[in-house]
Amino acid sequence: MMARAAHGEDGPFDGVERIAVLRGGGIGDLLSALPALEALSETYRPTHLTLLTTPLLAALLQDRPGPWDRVAVVPTFPEAPDASGRTWRDDPRTGELVSALQAERIGLAAQLHGGGKNSNPFVLALGAAHTVGCSTPDADPLERQLAHVYYQREVDRWLEVAALAGAETSHLEPRLTAVPADAEAAAPWVQAEARGLVVVHPGATDPRRRWPAPRFARVAAALADEGWQVLVVGDPGERDLAEGIAHDAAGAAPSAAHLIGSAAGRTDLHGLVGLLDAARLVVANDSGPRHLAQALGTPTASVYWGPNLVNAGPRQRRMHRVQISWRQLCPVCGADGTDPFGRSCDHSEPWVSDVPVEGVLADARALLAGR
Repeated sequence: MMARAAHGEDGPFDGVERIAVLRGGGIGDLLSALPALEALSETYRPTHLTLLTTPLLAALLQDRPGPWDRVAVVPTFPEAPDASGRTWRDDPRTGELVSALQAERIGLAAQLHGGGKNSNPFVLALGAAHTVGCSTPDADPLERQLAHVYYQREVDRWLEVAALAGAETSHLEPRLTAVPADAEAAAPWVQAEARGLVVVHPGATDPRRRWPAPRFARVAAALADEGWQVLVVGDPGERDLAEGIAHDAAGAAPSAAHLIGSAAGRTDLHGLVGLLDAARLVVANDSGPRHLAQALGTPTASVYWGPNLVNAGPRQRRMHRVQISWRQLCPVCGADGTDPFGRSCDHSEPWVSDVPVEGVLADARALLAGR
């Protein structure tokens, strides 16, 4: 049975044969928009849906089934102007993409990216018959729009935007499908003799969201001692962090050192997805790989800063447990960090260091036991 994605006063637009959706950002940002994409695809089927995104996200979705018919890279994404003042309007390749989309006669353009100050002009430039999205007071208005209020769960925000177009879905959580190439890329890393695989991701885009590395090492050592293979993952910039955690965990659990390792910086996106899909559990900060694991259906034990839990936390606790830091003030200078529109200080020390190892380890053990 179909359920309305979110309640709105307006129904579907008539005569829509092509839809363009703008969504950039990181992996977690993309995943938060997937239920809204499903809503648009299901409501307007068999309309052709083009997802306009970044090279990283396009690579993740390449040859992967989903509620899109085409994934197109926006060469210069409509973010704030760069240091020289250049925007997407100054990039010839982006201009060519906009012209091509105009020629396709888009019926509906949806902005699922942010507050719209920089992205709404791009969406309007597509010349679509209808537009929906979020708008802050300083953004160009769209035909049907939702006020962008920062503290809202991102999945629900984009479902509300989809509802502006009358879109409905029964899938209210992000879902991503693993493909054979993922399993093939992950297979060399998996030890069949272990009880199962636990993937650890200690990174996060914002260093304030990173649980201290020694805490991850203690969790990794304890789980390896119990027979689980523990593999630390991350991008090339996180390789030293991941290898340090694996080294310290192996030192703390010498009899299980053979079960501990790092794949950070040494897998492509297929390998990362394959490992997250193969894992019995993912232990992580609030990060793209954590959100990716959830979308793949893998249980997660994670560390969150309280305000981020509002926007990006998992809804249910059967498969996804969270340990939360309620710290409001910077641990260095005491500045209030809850202002969503600007950093209160320049310090990058973790705001989640008060989360205890015992809590994360208890969550991990409970999920591994199926409780």
